[in-house]
Amino acid sequence: MNMTVNDVLLGVTQAGLSRYLSRRYDQEATPKSKESMRRIRLRLAIMINLRPNTGIEALADMMARKSKCRWGNLFGYILLPFSGGLETDPLEFLRRDKVTVDRKKHSLEAVFSMAFFKLILKFLGLKASVVLIRKVIHNTTLTLTLTFSNVVGPKEEITFHGHPLSYISPSVFGHPHALNLTLHFQSYGNKVIISVTADPTVVPDPHKMCDDLVESLKLIKLCVLERGLYEMEV
Repeated sequence: MNMTVNDVLLGVTQAGLSRYLSRRYDQEATPKSKESMRRIRLRLAIMINLRPNTGIEALADMMARKSKCRWGNLFGYILLPFSGGLETDPLEFLRRDKVTVDRKKHSLEAVFSMAFFKLILKFLGLKASVVLIRKVIHNTTLTLTLTFSNVVGPKEEITFHGHPLSYISPSVFGHPHALNLTLHFQSYGNKVIISVTADPTVVPDPHKMCDDLVESLKLIKLCVLERGLYEMEV
């Protein structure tokens, strides 16, 4: 299907959230709940690496003068709308998200988002920039539901002071929507860890959300295998 791992995880997330919301509102089975489900709009911010070289660089090379891959953060973000409706074909989530993400990746949205932040940081200072960014994110037209990042984990098992790590489960705090819902997909070796942090008043049963994410991944994998939409690498 010519998709990256991030494309698949993005589609799995939308499919899982749609299953979760659909089950929750269907349990109420009232016209008001059905209308609320139809009107639900989710918005994701996807972090985009803007470095010329996306690989892992040696620290000495990054600190060298005139290095093309300087030390420090260099990323922007793109906004991706999510809908809450279910699809009869699980692969439709992947196709729709890939089309939108590819179009936005070829735009200047990520570049302008970084340039905008650097501009207000330069002219307004750190405190004013933080206040402004938080107000923009809290604005009703730009309220974020989730944030995606594409940091790849270790491909082999690692140890900490001689103790092997069975899994890695990261989390973050400080951004305005962190208290509502934070979702991480962390790769480690040959597995992916799903880490969910949720406000129980907003997401009362986060464990069921995890189950929906896993079930959506299984359904998508089954569809791909049944239709032969994959290529074996030797």
